Amino acid sequence: MAEILESLFGSKAKARLLRFFILNPEKECDLAETAKRNMISIQNARKELEVFKKIKLVSEKRRKGKKFYFLNTNFSFYGELKSLVTKSNVYPQCQNLSKVKNIGDVKLALVSGVFLNYSKSKADIILVVNSVNKGKLNNLMNNLEAEIGREISYVLMNSDEFKYRLDMLDRFILDFLEAPHDEIVNKILGLKRLINNLKMRR
Repeated sequence: MAEILESLFGSKAKARLLRFFILNPEKECDLAETAKRNMISIQNARKELEVFKKIKLVSEKRRKGKKFYFLNTNFSFYGELKSLVTKSNVYPQCQNLSKVKNIGDVKLALVSGVFLNYSKSKADIILVVNSVNKGKLNNLMNNLEAEIGREISYVLMNSDEFKYRLDMLDRFILDFLEAPHDEIVNKILGLKRLINNLKMRR
């Protein structure tokens, strides 16, 4: 789906900026922050923002000598663009999710929230990882946020902590497992049976 947006809107930079502003209507960002958050060059960000300004999709204000850009929610096709962008941000279309296996000894990776358009979820990702590589984890999250266009809420723990929280019937974990979610990695024996039992209880 990301490729479809890029084809429709002409470039990865334009598609990422469109997603970013549509999904963060309250944010005001200067040029450097906009480029950094979307992992595109400042030159590309400046070029596409000028196009968006011209058609009145984004507006501009000055504060302390710097230009800040923000979404114009009165844009004629705001509703249609929001619907299109939202549909493009669901699992399994997010290409960077496949890289989660590279961040360490991954025992469990579950997605919900923004990936499933499930706004009631208290987290977008739960990760159970032993010997996590913090650099690769940060890189993964930065890439996912650039791809999706908004910040990601994730919970990280190791196997011992996850087992302890399950044994203690931790409400956050149980709520996440009962609610809509998808598995990227599941190497925890018996977890699928537990999830099915939780769902049958609802």
